[in-house]
Amino acid sequence: MRIKMYFIVALTIALLVTSCSGEKRKEHNSAQYKTMVVSRKDISLERRYSANLTGRQIVEIRPQVSGCITRILTGEGESVRKGQTLFVIDQAPFRAALEVAVAARQSAEARLATARMNYKNETLLKEERVVGEVSVETMRNALSEAEAALAQAKAQEINARNNLSYTEVKSPVSGVASMIPWHVGSLVSSTISEPLVTVADDSEMYAYFSISENQTLDLISQYGSINEFIVKAPPVSLRLSNGKVYDQMGRISAVSGTVDALTGAVTLRATFPNSGHLLHNGGSATVIVPTHLQQCIVIPQEATYELQNRSFVYRVVNGKTVATPISLYPQNNGREYIVEKGISVGDTIIAEGSGLLKDGMEIWKPEVRGKK
Repeated sequence: MRIKMYFIVALTIALLVTSCSGEKRKEHNSAQYKTMVVSRKDISLERRYSANLTGRQIVEIRPQVSGCITRILTGEGESVRKGQTLFVIDQAPFRAALEVAVAARQSAEARLATARMNYKNETLLKEERVVGEVSVETMRNALSEAEAALAQAKAQEINARNNLSYTEVKSPVSGVASMIPWHVGSLVSSTISEPLVTVADDSEMYAYFSISENQTLDLISQYGSINEFIVKAPPVSLRLSNGKVYDQMGRISAVSGTVDALTGAVTLRATFPNSGHLLHNGGSATVIVPTHLQQCIVIPQEATYELQNRSFVYRVVNGKTVATPISLYPQNNGREYIVEKGISVGDTIIAEGSGLLKDGMEIWKPEVRGKK
């Protein structure tokens, strides 16, 4: 009798343990998942492009005459003004050439005066029938020749004065001077391979970067035309090579009208003010182009999963998951996606962990489980 009682007690305990294990298994299978109700909101996105920096004007200063450098009037890296003399080339031979040209011009003027006087006298003699028409024509031709000689002499004098002025090499723009590879005494000419100095006008800097042809077509579709994009495009920012963001905003100022046949890219130019001369010609940076979109359907990236190169979310319909294909905007911020098609405002979707679910799974909401 005692053995029978022990058997009944053991059986009862085994049934209780099995029942508890079943409850735990059921609870484990009825996992909770975070859900969200689809709505619309404004969002700002950014695209980053590698860029090369150049000054607004980059001018290579080269001599226009040959000679030895006698003076260097600027320093490397110094600011220069438009019209400032930077180099002086030996002026002695050009001053002598100018004096010769001036003397030749004065001589030509004297010959012209003589030719005019002879022509006038010959004309009077013809009126008195002392000389004939041939003699008058000869004097007229001599006068024309003297006039041409004077014009040639004046041109040579102007050329000599220009050559003398070219011995003072001046900057055509305001900016910053580069390193100077030449020294006093160096023989230079207009054919030198390396410029005397390069002057960069860096009051404004140009950042050149490229986008794909498809992105260009998207801009035309969004703004109507490239010109409208240039006018209406939002300000852009610049991340410097040290990782810091430049403290002044820029603007898109030009878009190339051609597509690079090799890369399929279109070049854009962004202009940035550079009053503090922080940006340097030849530098590199990253242009950050913002895109502002209004009233979009935005969902977390964790709410999606991919299958055969298509994106899906799980809608919750009558407490069960329904796999739903969606179309995404091609740009995202790294945390969220913009949904163009597939779900509507008011739909309830799984907000995270979609890759762990299957179609038709039952989703237990916290309030339902609490009542149970």
